[in-house]
Amino acid sequence: MVFFINFLKALAACLITNAHYEGVYPNDIIANGGLIGDILFFFCSGYCLYNIRLNFIKWYSKRIYRIYVPVISVTLIYLLVGLYNFETRNIFEWLIYPTNYHFIASMVILLIPYYFCVKNNYLKNHLQYVMIAVFAVYLLIYFTVYDRSYLHIDDVHEHMTKFLFFESMLLGGLFRKNDEKLRNKFKMIYPVLAVFLFGLYFASKLFFTRYNSYLNLQFVNQVIIFMLLVFIVLTFSSLDIKLEKLPLFIKKIIVFVSEITLEIYVVQYALIDLIKSFKLPFPLNWLCLTGGIILAAFILHMLSKGIYAFNSFCCKKIKKAADK
Repeated sequence: MVFFINFLKALAACLITNAHYEGVYPNDIIANGGLIGDILFFFCSGYCLYNIRLNFIKWYSKRIYRIYVPVISVTLIYLLVGLYNFETRNIFEWLIYPTNYHFIASMVILLIPYYFCVKNNYLKNHLQYVMIAVFAVYLLIYFTVYDRSYLHIDDVHEHMTKFLFFESMLLGGLFRKNDEKLRNKFKMIYPVLAVFLFGLYFASKLFFTRYNSYLNLQFVNQVIIFMLLVFIVLTFSSLDIKLEKLPLFIKKIIVFVSEITLEIYVVQYALIDLIKSFKLPFPLNWLCLTGGIILAAFILHMLSKGIYAFNSFCCKKIKKAADK
């Protein structure tokens, strides 16, 4: 894997986790950036999954297996120790369609259309037109059936964000296709526009919050964040060779976080509520919470690797016995 993808995955994990730290910081305005982290991760998924060789059943079952082992493991553990319960969600929502993890639920759905977009040679070679078509459908739904009476376009639990996530995956595939043209081709305009769009994104949220008469145009908020994604990726992909030259211990930290991003995501909800209940002062609460999330994510990662290895061993034994 090229190193800038490791960097973006680690950055995504930090942004998503930080956005859930409401009630941890002295001011909740600091607990922000979750949607940026989400689209960064979907971009990385699209980039890494661009070259598919397996048929749909084998490929999709493999992806679902990799996702669901840590999800089901942590959910069962949290149910057993009482951090989760069946009063808020039923067993289907906890273990099958994990609506508690909106990110996972979206990934489970979006992997399906992404497969057919990059498996079909025509669509794979014209991803930019697929993205335009997806945006057209998005606008059609937005201006016909979407409730534009209040600001909720960037709520991650809204179905409209799935269009944004899918566009991010397609962008990842498009970047992978043009990797040689874009990687390590730095231009100062990339970070400049990234910083500008970052400020514009939050300014747009403030604008639509204060001026309700313009809520019909709130889709502009998602257009801005998507353009922000483009220039964040352009910036760091063009700096890939420089990121590779970071001190070894920093690179190890980045790779470590990037490898447990999924686990970081699924362990944090219950831990955030638990640590906040202790009412520790800042920054002690932040240190305990962040340390606890990283430790729990690492344990879950190792547990999942053990399950993968055990299942692989059993499958080989069964196959060997069948061959006899």
